[in-house]
Amino acid sequence: MAAALAACSGKGEAAGNGSGRTLTVFAAASLKTSFTELAKMFEARHPGTTVTLNFAGSADLATQINQGAPADVFASADTRNMEKLQEAGLVDGEPQIFATNTLAIAVPPGNPAGIRSFADLAKPGTRLVQCARQVPCGAAVAAIEQQTGTDLNPVSEENSVTDVLGKVVSAEADAGLVYITDLKSAAGRVEGVAFPEAAGAVNSYPAAVLSNSRNSADARAFLELVASPEGQQVLADAGFGPGST
Repeated sequence: MAAALAACSGKGEAAGNGSGRTLTVFAAASLKTSFTELAKMFEARHPGTTVTLNFAGSADLATQINQGAPADVFASADTRNMEKLQEAGLVDGEPQIFATNTLAIAVPPGNPAGIRSFADLAKPGTRLVQCARQVPCGAAVAAIEQQTGTDLNPVSEENSVTDVLGKVVSAEADAGLVYITDLKSAAGRVEGVAFPEAAGAVNSYPAAVLSNSRNSADARAFLELVASPEGQQVLADAGFGPGST
């Protein structure tokens, strides 16, 4: 993993105040907490390098990169969007799976709609929010629908999992399909409902250095940090499952 390894607010944000080299990381929205911590750790170990983070839905990030947005690293919440960049010749080397993530149901405190299972999300009158199908979390939902024969009718489909979570936090939804990691990041603001069907659509997270990187040395070093025991512990603390070994 270390040799090849290389989120969602949508705007770049610097992790620190270093000067000199800049490392630009495009990462899936669900990676915001862990990658922000890893970026600060990286800056502390590489004086003079500033890590700029751009978090958004993986599909949006892949589109930005395809359209020429400058970036050094891409970390996706699924393999499909990484493959799109590979097919376009925009990935340097073979992407490596550095983490996995599993869906869960987020509900407002007290679970006023009484959501107890995946099937409950299909009950008439349930205000469900989920990711759009082109977004990794939405594709996972679609896979579970197909596996279970359940037809969901969301009142809203969002372009990133953090937007889904926001709708639940603000009580604009009775339930939202998010990742386990999102439940951890929003502890106290939402409650979580696990469902066994989620095991049938676990998302794998690949990362890679981009072929147009202007700072490939730091890009590879950052991905080595992600793959290291320390990096994997940061991800585990956020609720991610392990990646490839």
